[in-house]
Amino acid sequence: MRLLDINGEQIGVVSLPEALRTAEEEGLDLVEISPNANPPVAKIIDWGKFKYEKRKQEQTQKKKQRNVEMKGVRLSSKIGEHDMETKAKSAKKFLLSGNKVKVRLFFKGREITHKDIGEKVLRKFAEKLEDVSTVEQDVAFTGREAGIILAPKKEK
Repeated sequence: MRLLDINGEQIGVVSLPEALRTAEEEGLDLVEISPNANPPVAKIIDWGKFKYEKRKQEQTQKKKQRNVEMKGVRLSSKIGEHDMETKAKSAKKFLLSGNKVKVRLFFKGREITHKDIGEKVLRKFAEKLEDVSTVEQDVAFTGREAGIILAPKKEK
């Protein structure tokens, strides 16, 4: 088997008992890296230290991950200007913290016959937030509601 030392330097091609003896003399472990190679490749490493460093690396990668949540804002087709400002302010807060926002507009009673009014309200809402968001999914009608999904703008 081809043997590598702790620094990755090649020691050479040695027998298995000789590789085990070398690792034991250094007080380290012998780990087979590439069993399918011809001859197989093994490395002398400190297994405990290797596992510790690998776990630390996984933890730092996990910290860097960001879970994007979907926040929701409910509107109605007869929403007042001030109410829309208040809802836009809360949606802006969600977007700035890195979350997506699903804006849903519910039609009550006969409002469903005026889908165009609902669409205008949703587009106006998205327009108010265009400085901090992009429209990920345009206006979609499902049953008695219309919805639009806004995603935070990517920073350069």
